Amino acid sequence: MKILIVGHGGREHALLRKLHDDAPDAAFFITRGNGGTETLAEHIPISPGDAGALVAWAEDERIDLTVVGPEAPLADGIVDVFQERGLPIFGPTRAATGIEASKAFAKRLLREHGIPTAAFETFEVLHDAERYIRQQGAPIVVKASGLAAGKGAIVCMSVNEALEAAREMLQTDAFGSAGHTIVVEEFMEGEELSVFALSDGQTALPLLPSQDHKRLSEGDRGPNTGGMGAYAPVSIATPSLIARVQTEILQPTLAAMAEEGHPFRGLLYAGLMITADGPKVVEFNARFGDPETQVVLPLMASSLLEPMLAIARGDSIAGATLQWKDAAALTTVLAAAGYPDRPRRGDEITIPAGLAESDDVFVFHAGTKKVDGRLITDGGRVLAVTAVAPTLAEAAERSRAAAESITFAGRQYRRDIGWRELARSAGAA
Repeated sequence: MKILIVGHGGREHALLRKLHDDAPDAAFFITRGNGGTETLAEHIPISPGDAGALVAWAEDERIDLTVVGPEAPLADGIVDVFQERGLPIFGPTRAATGIEASKAFAKRLLREHGIPTAAFETFEVLHDAERYIRQQGAPIVVKASGLAAGKGAIVCMSVNEALEAAREMLQTDAFGSAGHTIVVEEFMEGEELSVFALSDGQTALPLLPSQDHKRLSEGDRGPNTGGMGAYAPVSIATPSLIARVQTEILQPTLAAMAEEGHPFRGLLYAGLMITADGPKVVEFNARFGDPETQVVLPLMASSLLEPMLAIARGDSIAGATLQWKDAAALTTVLAAAGYPDRPRRGDEITIPAGLAESDDVFVFHAGTKKVDGRLITDGGRVLAVTAVAPTLAEAAERSRAAAESITFAGRQYRRDIGWRELARSAGAA
């Protein structure tokens, strides 16, 4: 079997490792790759965004399965291109990716189909947005409608802050075309939860829920990032809660997408707020999340490849089940100097010998590359250091110790990933 991974970040490294475990005799390929993927896959010098070159290469190489990691190629229609050539590919079509690529589309879908989410309005004219913000008051959330690398949502604690966020998006072009339409929505109280679900267009098969940490600094302070760490499992994700998520959010969303002519096949990521009234949708993504993938997949005991192949081939996953290890996982992201605004590249990275091969610690590479035998930083989020252990407290300790042992100039990371869950477990003890 030949498998192609599109993308070259930490999420793709985690997908590559899991699929390699599922099919150790398969031949793996990855677009460009990074400093940590060369032992698992052959790097091919094609951009993840060059769908034409990729489909031609995949056809020539007779690739059996292509798995798309990042959102941008999905939004550009890579799945449509592969499907037109009859090549199995895991991911939603361009139209179905609209559930992530356009928050305005997603919110409209939720409202029209009665799926729980925050009250909202969408705007393209600054004056109208300003008037609505003043009417609603604060706290309030301002979001760029388009793709903004996980940084397009601003929680505003004052009206002035919200007005400034709206102006930055609609007037000063701070988020480019992603901010030409904005969503202004109600601030929801509660705790966030990330739920991935494999989907064949009709059936949603949830994976183990996780929780990530978006803020740069400890105590959930500082600017929003793509994610500074994550952990799984999450104790608030009880079987009864996940049953509600399935019946009130996941299945109705798949039915709504199918009804609108855009059936969703691939990985649906529901970012949820667990409020006093139950789970509500914060946002949807059309692919695996980063860094949540780096804690969910190391805990997966059953095959990921089997349901992925079924979905990519247009088959049903109805009746499929997943098994999980009786353990916990926590990942600590190491970010570059200057992240998230102006990440510095080129700093040499030192990883202790043997750490990457540990049985309970996984070093997933994201923004790294090798130059003349040296491993250097090549992006904002550089590494995700995941530990698996019998308890979350042990996983946290091992992840942080491993993260501390990896060095590069200007390294940034949080030492409090999982703090809510650790406080809960300490209180219960």
